[in-house]
Amino acid sequence: MIDIKELERAIRNVPDFPKPGIQFKDITPVLADNRLLKQAVEALAEPFLGSGVTKVIGIEARGFILGSLLAARLEAGFVPVRKKGKLPYKTVSAEYALEYGTDTIEMHVDALSGGDRVLIHDDVIATGGTAMATYQLASNARAKVVGCAFLLELDFLNGRGRLPEDLFVHTVLHV
Repeated sequence: MIDIKELERAIRNVPDFPKPGIQFKDITPVLADNRLLKQAVEALAEPFLGSGVTKVIGIEARGFILGSLLAARLEAGFVPVRKKGKLPYKTVSAEYALEYGTDTIEMHVDALSGGDRVLIHDDVIATGGTAMATYQLASNARAKVVGCAFLLELDFLNGRGRLPEDLFVHTVLHV
C-alpha cells in the first residue's frame, strides 16, 4: 500500500542549497528506505501500468535512479537524457532556458524510434524547462510521449504549464 503522507514526511528540506534562498527537496531518505523506495516506484508507475510504455526517459541525474526502476516496473527500456557532452555516442540535443542563460541536454540519436511509447521521468519538476526540452527530443524522434511522471512538483513554479496542455502529467507529491 502506498502511504503518500509517509513519502511526504521522508522528503528532507535542505536550506540554502545549492545557493542561498533555495529550499532543496532531498529525496535521498526515500531512496535509502527499501519500503519507501518501492512505494515511490509504485506510485509513479500506477497510472501507466498497461499503457504500453516501451521506454522511460530519465533526466540527469536523479531521474536516472527512479527512472530505471520505473522502467523495470513497466517492463520498458530506459533512456538517459544528459547534459551536453556526457553521452559517448552520436547525440541529438535540445536547448532550454535557465534563470540566467541556457543549457543543453542530449540523448543518443538511436535511443528512440517512431514506434516507441515514451514516459518522461524526473524526480522533481520545478520550472519545467528540462522536461519540455526532453519532450522535444522525444517528439523529434517521432516517439509518442504518453506522459510525464514526477515524484515531486514545486507547484509555485508552475513547471507543468510549460508542457503541452494535452500531455498527461502525473505527480506523486506536491509542494
